[in-house]
Amino acid sequence: MSSGYMSPEYALYGHFSEKLDVFSFGVLLLEIVSGKKNASFYRFENSRTLAGWAWELWKEGRGMEVIDESVREACVPHEALKCMHVGFLCVQEDPADRPTMSSVILMLQGNEAASLPLSKEPAFSMHRNHPRAAVGIPTVTSFSNNVITMSIPEGR
Repeated sequence: MSSGYMSPEYALYGHFSEKLDVFSFGVLLLEIVSGKKNASFYRFENSRTLAGWAWELWKEGRGMEVIDESVREACVPHEALKCMHVGFLCVQEDPADRPTMSSVILMLQGNEAASLPLSKEPAFSMHRNHPRAAVGIPTVTSFSNNVITMSIPEGR
């Protein structure tokens, strides 16, 4: 799993949750609606993530600007905005705030976007270039003072 799709509980602490896939699905849903890759937002230190960028526009009432330009005119606006809303619900920091996948399916099939629960700010709204351990990736421990290693092959 790529780090841009990892839930906070797994990326930061290595904890598994029944909502890991929900988080990944939310990122994928935001990628589909926006036509942008989550990874393209990781170029600069302290830059917004895809979810953070979309969330800012959403809060400002400019959610339509998130929708991929190539389909913006042809799409059904309330359906695209509903997909974004469901995406935001899926990428919540706390797994308890994320819906189950069966709920996600019902939300996407439903006709009423107004009946969706309110969303909080998504997890990982900002990308920060922290040391690797800070994002849940093990650091490499060096046991060499001069970066030279020697191996002595032994037969089994």
